[in-house]
Amino acid sequence: MSDNRYDCIRLENQLCFPLYACAKEVVRRYREPLEKLGLTYTQYVVMMVFWEFGGMTEGELGKRVHLNSGTLAPLLKRLEKQGLVRRTRPVTNERKLFVELTEAGAALRDEAVRVPAAMEGCLHLPMEDLLQLKTILDKALACLEER
Repeated sequence: MSDNRYDCIRLENQLCFPLYACAKEVVRRYREPLEKLGLTYTQYVVMMVFWEFGGMTEGELGKRVHLNSGTLAPLLKRLEKQGLVRRTRPVTNERKLFVELTEAGAALRDEAVRVPAAMEGCLHLPMEDLLQLKTILDKALACLEER
């Protein structure tokens, strides 16, 4: 006879585990198409923000991609070393770090448009389920941001 008080810590009863395992597997599948761009998954996420919104401060970027400065700073240094972004400190406020795309970074966007097609079918679910999953995850993330 099993002790029901331990059901709450059974792996199969956790929401966090399938989220973690699925996210890890999807990110792993991005590795091959992103290698052609010379980017990691996290660098790709950052570059998508720049392609969409243009230059911004490191703080603004961190809020958009849910990363702290300790994670972003070395990532941005690597992107700068690759010649994809330029980091500058405004004379008016040297505590802020402004980051913008270089010409090479902007040009990489043309190659990056191939990545979503390469990932198509990664999750073998009907489109309706994928859209519902995205909607639910967006709601969950919004709830976490409110707290």
